[in-house]
Amino acid sequence: MSLTYKTSVAAAAMALAMTACSFGPSGEPPAMPAPEHYGADAQPAKTVSAGGVAQTFEIGATPGSQWWRLYGSSDLDALVDEGLHNSPTLAATQRTLASAQEELRAQVGASTLPSIDGAAQVERARTAVVPGLGPEQVQYNFFAGQVFAHYTFDLFGQTRYTNSASAARVNVQAYELEASRRALAANIVGTAINVAALDRQIALTERLVAVSNDAAHEDQQRYALGSVSRAQALASKQDAAAIAATLPPLRQQRACAIHALAVLMGRTPDNAPSVPALDSLSLPGQVPVAVPSDLLRSRPDIQAADAAVKAAAADVGASTAQLFPSLSLTGSMGRGGFSWPMLLSGAGGLWAIGASLSQPIFHGGALFAQRRASIDAYDAAVLHYKATVLSAFQDVANSLAALDNDAQTLASTDEAADAARTAFDDTASRHRLGALPSAATHASESRYLDAQIAATRATGQRMSDTAALFQSMGELPAAQQTAAITR
Repeated sequence: MSLTYKTSVAAAAMALAMTACSFGPSGEPPAMPAPEHYGADAQPAKTVSAGGVAQTFEIGATPGSQWWRLYGSSDLDALVDEGLHNSPTLAATQRTLASAQEELRAQVGASTLPSIDGAAQVERARTAVVPGLGPEQVQYNFFAGQVFAHYTFDLFGQTRYTNSASAARVNVQAYELEASRRALAANIVGTAINVAALDRQIALTERLVAVSNDAAHEDQQRYALGSVSRAQALASKQDAAAIAATLPPLRQQRACAIHALAVLMGRTPDNAPSVPALDSLSLPGQVPVAVPSDLLRSRPDIQAADAAVKAAAADVGASTAQLFPSLSLTGSMGRGGFSWPMLLSGAGGLWAIGASLSQPIFHGGALFAQRRASIDAYDAAVLHYKATVLSAFQDVANSLAALDNDAQTLASTDEAADAARTAFDDTASRHRLGALPSAATHASESRYLDAQIAATRATGQRMSDTAALFQSMGELPAAQQTAAITR
């Protein structure tokens, strides 16, 4: 073999390899901007102090896999643990992923390894012959046993690309499972906090209704005595009825929330769990804020979009490779004969070997259309990835802004509640000394209860938005978390 021939063969092989490698895009996600801060305004180092807590933002950190334990409530931990263990929706997603993984194993094994099959045949037949040339009928037995083998060479990478696309889609399902797990935990935490806040609001509203009814009853008695006008008595009755009308909607919200919590945990609504009191929950003081480059690796929805880009890129390679020739080898080996002795003798050997080369020539433009379709699908996957990243940035920006504003709202409502409490204490003391009528006490207590209800809403909102931020941060692997913190 001449040197020129060897060089030509090597060059052809290298060109073939380079051609196969360039059939599809690389599958790497597009570069995304790395903003200095998520929102329109720079993120403060910490929030104002409210409820005795000023939350500090830890730049470069991400929450752990069990961030809900930072609320310091074993009852809340038990709710989340039960939900993650018993949720049928999460379990169904897990089984769907397991099914996809097994299908991928089957596809890879069937497409990359030779297929070998065995066959055995036992037949008794009767054949008619031409009259005058022998017996009119011939009866005979036929025995055969063979092993068949088949293998298709992946010359241009169609099998490799197809398997890569399937593997990437399995990864998409794996990331979607992780997203479902984190969303379930966040929904359980948020719903439990909502129920706890509603419990307190209902208790305060019930007291507010009682105070309003007492005030209306006293005004009715005073009207009967002629000390107040009929208009004032009717106004007091109207106020009491209006306040009482706010109680059923709160109870309805609570019923819907506790039913939703039961279903999230895999229970029936009639078996709803007990919820920890709002006062038993501790607001996390340290809030992790991942830098944008880490967010791309920590959010499962972004990772799923990344895997979808890789799958679409592999589809382009597969649709391109199917335009090129395909080479297959087939072979069989066995024994056969018209009797058992002949089957077992040397004369009964059967074998065959062959090769086939096929090249698409004309398919009505279908193959080229499929390739163009896969390219369009790849472009769509890239754009979907960009949209997912931008949506994630927006999600984090909104959560950070919410925590800052929640703290300011709670600080104001707490200040209003403290002032209302002081005013109520002073009014009650003066009433006991006979300096003020009971109507003044009822009015002061009503204002205090209104302020407490507003503070309760703000407290629950702040805790829920903290859980939403933990959810929006995703989760880095342990090694990456250490590197991020030490940057």
